[in-house]
Amino acid sequence: MTGELAVLPANPLSLDPFVVAIVLAMAAVTVFTKVSGLWLVRHVEVSDRLEAGLEVLPGAIVIAVLGPELASGGPAEWSAAAVVLVVMWRTESILLALIAGVLSVVAFRSIL
Repeated sequence: MTGELAVLPANPLSLDPFVVAIVLAMAAVTVFTKVSGLWLVRHVEVSDRLEAGLEVLPGAIVIAVLGPELASGGPAEWSAAAVVLVVMWRTESILLALIAGVLSVVAFRSIL
């Protein structure tokens, strides 16, 4: 550090054109992915096996994201996982189980 101050733009709300271009490119890729997926499903015969696989995909993604966190977690995370299992078993609602899991992990982390 030479003691120089950073130069701020004249308008702090101005947007960098490069950043705007990157955001627009990501939006375009997202739209392309969704549209091409819809096009593919309309033009490919969906078998019962494929449909069953697509139905369980959201749960598999949740497990893939949260599994490593649980594996490296402590008592708070494992207790919250138990709450999730009970809520899922009783309600069979993924949304309620996720909400219960988030709330319980926050509560258990503050207690334990």
